[in-house]
Amino acid sequence: MSQKAKNFMRTFSVTLPKQTSSLAPEYVWSNTDQDPVPVERRHDNIISFEYLRLTEFPELGLGQPSFFTFSDLVTYSTWANGAAVVALGLSPSDAIWIVFVAALCNAIPTVMNGAIGADLHIPFPIVVRASYGYWLSYFCVVSRGILALFWFGVQSAGGATAITQMITAIWPSYATLHNSLPVSAGITSKGLISYFIYHCVQTPFLFIPTHRLKPMFLAKTILVPPMALAMVIYLAVAAKDGPNYWKTPSTVSGSARAWLWLSSLTSVTGGFSTLAVNIPDFARFAKKPGSQVWQLPAIPFFKVLVSIFGVVGASASKPLYGKILWSPLDIIAQWQGSSGGRAAAFFCAMLWCLAQICVNISANSISFGNDITSLFPRYFNIRRGVLFAMFVGGWAMVPWIILSNAKNFLNFMSAYAVFMAPIAGIMLVDYWFIKKRKIDVPALYNPEGIYGKCNWRSLVIMVVVIVPMLPGLANKVTPKRVKIPADLTHLFAINWLYGFISACILYYTFNLIWKDEKTLIPATIHGDVQIVEGEESSNHRRVDQGEKELKRNESVEIGQPRTS
Repeated sequence: MSQKAKNFMRTFSVTLPKQTSSLAPEYVWSNTDQDPVPVERRHDNIISFEYLRLTEFPELGLGQPSFFTFSDLVTYSTWANGAAVVALGLSPSDAIWIVFVAALCNAIPTVMNGAIGADLHIPFPIVVRASYGYWLSYFCVVSRGILALFWFGVQSAGGATAITQMITAIWPSYATLHNSLPVSAGITSKGLISYFIYHCVQTPFLFIPTHRLKPMFLAKTILVPPMALAMVIYLAVAAKDGPNYWKTPSTVSGSARAWLWLSSLTSVTGGFSTLAVNIPDFARFAKKPGSQVWQLPAIPFFKVLVSIFGVVGASASKPLYGKILWSPLDIIAQWQGSSGGRAAAFFCAMLWCLAQICVNISANSISFGNDITSLFPRYFNIRRGVLFAMFVGGWAMVPWIILSNAKNFLNFMSAYAVFMAPIAGIMLVDYWFIKKRKIDVPALYNPEGIYGKCNWRSLVIMVVVIVPMLPGLANKVTPKRVKIPADLTHLFAINWLYGFISACILYYTFNLIWKDEKTLIPATIHGDVQIVEGEESSNHRRVDQGEKELKRNESVEIGQPRTS
């Protein structure tokens, strides 16, 4: 049989061929994507590891992080952050402050956990083994993978709404298409058709290698931000004769306003909390440690700026259209009454659709593919993972229900934080304050290594932190079926702050009382170099004294650089 025929048959084989890892033991089924990033694949220029993902264009001279970060933040969900808060009854100024505080809550752990990837050049599924143990780390990977599936569906639902506006702009009768689906479906016939068309458009791009999609990402970078800004300017000018929406008061007051403020803060923070966890996936491509630090001011700045778009849109829509419209696509739907309005609606909706496709490719499908590949390398590669995300995240999880109204959207985002907050907190404290940035990277690939199979400290903390929030989570998902006391409702309203801070304090305390001595090594042992034969000790490999001297607890390398 020819090699081409063998490759074709392998595509349809349930079991994938075993790949050789440079660090994992022979008996461990692994893949090279989980290995430390080779030197030749690391980037010298500063990029936005989360928002830019794999879409930088150094050859075009457009490698400035601010430009691309701003571009990739201009999406349906980012616009909706502040707008949804206004739709729930808080004032526009409340919404801006909420987004700003939430951005700080995201930025600080993102920068600190990003240092792990930038220092060690390993992805999140490997990083988390240092604080959770080899097998318990799978819980963290599964948690993040499930959330990636949900976000894939949510972004797809937003793209489908853009498709609806595009078709309506061409054939206005599409807006009144007869609905033959029951109310319990949570979607109309028109919405389902648009959702199917969106997937027909998106699916081919999911299977094209990311580096070949650079022109598409460049088009998004150039076109989407000006379009969003133009929408905001138009709405602000059109509503100039109306009441000053920046002075619009909250429709709630007293303790109800305070708890709604905290709940909204949790929701907005939770929507971006995965960034604080999976930032090593992208920071690992940095050539120099510390490349992630610039995100500390950049994330709050751009997140607030884009959310202001949504706040202005939601506030201006009340005098213009008679109700608060928290979705940019709902605003576009109001333009379908004239030929000029339909033209504007078509082009704006087309660019929003482009934005949703780009985010789903870079942020959701590939991230899930990495997760499931690390969990089941025998059966999944990234391409199979993307296919799984498309069917399960795109259809089985019925994401259109999440986007049916502002409350559902914020409930989904707040639930996001229940699991991500303690994971981010434990990772941060473990690397910076317990192990003091000294990790044995090869041991992370070995189930019998010094980090063990299960770190009981992390297990106990996850149980203690998450279990009290489960009733609140159930109440958020099914409020009519699950009733809980007010105290549990208030606890869930601050679930991100509670989860992150309590996990940090408990993990640090546990490790002060019950130290895991074998993991407290004197120097970092990198995994991107070959190990000199015979240079090992019982706890960790000895540092080749011919290399760098250990100065101020900095990392050291072993042996000679690996050549590929």
